[in-house]
Amino acid sequence: MQRSGGCPPPPRPKEATLPLLRLDDRMTSTRVASCLGTDTATKTDSRSAKAATANGVRECASALHSGTSLGGKRSIGLVCWTFFAGPHNMSVMSNAHPSPAARQHCSFHGRFGIARADITPPVGIYNRNWGAAKHDVADSIHRPLMLTALTIDANDGSGPMVLVDADLGWWRPIEVFTRFQQRLLKELSLDSSRFLFALTHTHAAAPLMDSDPSLQGGELLGPWLETIYQRTVSTIRQALRDAFDGTLDWHTGRCGLASVRDLPDPERDRILCGFNPDAAADDTLLFGRITDDAGKLQATLVNYACHPTTMAWENTSISPDYIGAMRETMEDATGATAFFLQGASGDLASRHQYVGDGSVPDAHGRQLGYAALATLNDMVPAGTALRYTGVMESGAPLAVWRHQPRDVSSNLRAVETRVELPIKDWPSADELERQRNACIDRALAERLRRKRDIRRSLGDGGTFSLPVHAWRMGDAVLIGSCCEPYSILQQELRRRFPNNAIICMNLVNGSIGYLPPAELYDVDVYPVWQTPFDCGSLERLLAAMTDVIEQLLGQ
Repeated sequence: MQRSGGCPPPPRPKEATLPLLRLDDRMTSTRVASCLGTDTATKTDSRSAKAATANGVRECASALHSGTSLGGKRSIGLVCWTFFAGPHNMSVMSNAHPSPAARQHCSFHGRFGIARADITPPVGIYNRNWGAAKHDVADSIHRPLMLTALTIDANDGSGPMVLVDADLGWWRPIEVFTRFQQRLLKELSLDSSRFLFALTHTHAAAPLMDSDPSLQGGELLGPWLETIYQRTVSTIRQALRDAFDGTLDWHTGRCGLASVRDLPDPERDRILCGFNPDAAADDTLLFGRITDDAGKLQATLVNYACHPTTMAWENTSISPDYIGAMRETMEDATGATAFFLQGASGDLASRHQYVGDGSVPDAHGRQLGYAALATLNDMVPAGTALRYTGVMESGAPLAVWRHQPRDVSSNLRAVETRVELPIKDWPSADELERQRNACIDRALAERLRRKRDIRRSLGDGGTFSLPVHAWRMGDAVLIGSCCEPYSILQQELRRRFPNNAIICMNLVNGSIGYLPPAELYDVDVYPVWQTPFDCGSLERLLAAMTDVIEQLLGQ
């Protein structure tokens, strides 16, 4: 059933600290008369008001010492609050305050399916993801890579929506995903708007690319990619078979794992990619909880923005980075399947990173897991709201709040749209390949390889039609693209839609490039020179996403 009004508004700002007693033109004589319970002060000119106020203040002070009431009509506490509070949110004190808003989550009730498969590649596979790496193949497994499927259905005949969370890095190039997606949509009879394949973006997994015999271990890439496809299909089918009725609730928490990773170089006029202790990071943790109709916790979802770049060039192991330990921490504590949804992390990463020691990402994962568990334990039970129910007179007048049942929305919609992004004037793919072949610097050659692949994906046109995917799930909206926007995107969307949970995701249905804010395009910073997209692209995506969210919430 559709709950009217969506999520509750954010808490009202705290009242200002009570000011010292002072005479203020805003304290009108009418208000003084009302507060004192007298009709003697009826004029509203400032001198009369000040005189009446002064008398009232003296009467208040006298009453404070004597414990008497004023005029037999107002308690001393009420009168003195009136004078101390000044003009803030004032009304005639004989009226009751409005009833406080209920505390409840942005929620959706429907049918859910959950299933998981192991997609860890074999040791010996090509695994070079860092320009500075001296190795080409993985020689061990730090933690297994997982693929987890979530199916969501409104039970209205429109069919399921499918979200896949995979411990994978990026597609090389995006055409590999396009083939993967088209084959899967046909096999499962899904519309493209109802399928999201989301990468966690670990930088310690084998790349998603076709076999390349010219690379050491590259012959294993194609067979592994086929394994991922087959396990994606089987996992989705299992989730659909095992579906149950339940409620998805969203709640906001905080986690200090992420930091801003744009650091001014102390020695040169450029920005380094690493921890900036002087910049404040977006620490928002948007937490999802799926509870079945019997009240059992079935799954948790952590939407958090932080690059998984802990394991770097010194690492020779396959690893999900911090996501593996986060998942283990959550599942050990709850017994429920844990999903990870990478947020808008273009400018965010952990402070301590670029290591080969697996204990570091494990510590990061526990930090995020514990923060998520704290958020979980701050939630109200599924299908309820915490409501003010009245006063219990005791040693103090006690405000009583109780969990009460409420209606939960079953509104489920999917939208896929596109936004045209301007492309930089890059060299052609053939020219970039020529430069790569002539390059003798191993790290620079890797940059040129990636740039060549991106140029091939985009073609030679002046714009790229970027897909934008958005789902409405009751009072929440999940929205994402295949790019890597800076975190300002999610902050601004959440500011524009404060009454709804906005789940922002990077690297959904592909991977192609960063989206820095326009003011950085005159700066020497990696995301600007890596991305194929020109200045203003992030701002165009923000406008398009705003329009899509407004469209979904208006339905």
